[in-house]
Amino acid sequence: MIDERNEFKAELSRGQQKSIQTDRVILIPGPKAEIEVIQRIYYQFAHEQMSEREIANALNAEGVVTDFDRPWSRGSVHQVLTNEKYIGNNVYNKTSSKLRKRIIRNSPDKWIRCDGAFQGIVSLGVFADVREIILQRSQRLDDAQLLDMLRTLLKRAGTLSGMLIDEQDNMPSSITYVSRFGGLLRAYTLIGYTPDRDYRYLEINRSLRQLHPQVLEDVVKHFERVGAGVETNNQHDLLTINDEWTASVVIARCQATPAGTLRWKLRFDNSLTPDITIAVRMEEANLQVRDYYLIPNIDMGTWPQKMAEENSPLIDSYRFATLDVLDGLAARCSLKEAFQ
Repeated sequence: MIDERNEFKAELSRGQQKSIQTDRVILIPGPKAEIEVIQRIYYQFAHEQMSEREIANALNAEGVVTDFDRPWSRGSVHQVLTNEKYIGNNVYNKTSSKLRKRIIRNSPDKWIRCDGAFQGIVSLGVFADVREIILQRSQRLDDAQLLDMLRTLLKRAGTLSGMLIDEQDNMPSSITYVSRFGGLLRAYTLIGYTPDRDYRYLEINRSLRQLHPQVLEDVVKHFERVGAGVETNNQHDLLTINDEWTASVVIARCQATPAGTLRWKLRFDNSLTPDITIAVRMEEANLQVRDYYLIPNIDMGTWPQKMAEENSPLIDSYRFATLDVLDGLAARCSLKEAFQ
């Protein structure tokens, strides 16, 4: 963490956040052994023509783990190969969403970037070589070829899922299908495949698990925007704001009843006992956020487990269309201002 004069202040541990609005957080090179692993991944992919799967297998065979102490997979190697932070660039706005709109992946011309924001550990030339290999691998396939590959995988595996697609060495990632066809289910429809209900349930849960970190990041950004200090406990994502109160985030999937009405089931982690729970209700297709409920701890014991589209006036008094309400909860002011 550095101050407004770019002078070093402190090294943040995983999950810690800056506490002063004028401070900035930048990345610095890690331990030498970890740097060598990243550089080795780039070299093997660009110069030894090893695939992501082959690189992951080699690392796992040597007992090398990721920064999360997990085994390497094809996906985790691919993430390293496409992340510009390794050449010192800070890139924002890769995805965006509006209220009641699905999250979209922005085109590169809409990205907000700061090139050379910090010291890189991979050369620009090697990164460019890797990017070109990856681009050529996906751009040479038209829609018909992508769908043919999907049909072949279905015939061989008997089922389809995003996780299964991502584990294939000779196929583009599931994100390519989402980007090209507007969603995996749309691509499945085009090849005549209808997943069963249990499968759709798993896909929705996978999507919501991916959404949770993004919502958590949005919450933190709202707090930091008004100068609040935020610390995140990575074990259970409990937020501590200004060292005074806590908040957690839960996402409620939407389910349709046989009668066609919509319901949301909330699952609270009673072991956390946060002061405020931010409940995120999804819209019917579970692709975009519908609204938010800020539930105080004092009301959690009597809060209904299932919510309808419209609830009692007491319940819906905690309902908000955006997260902007968080700004007022975390902003600090003088005692004189508070009592005016």
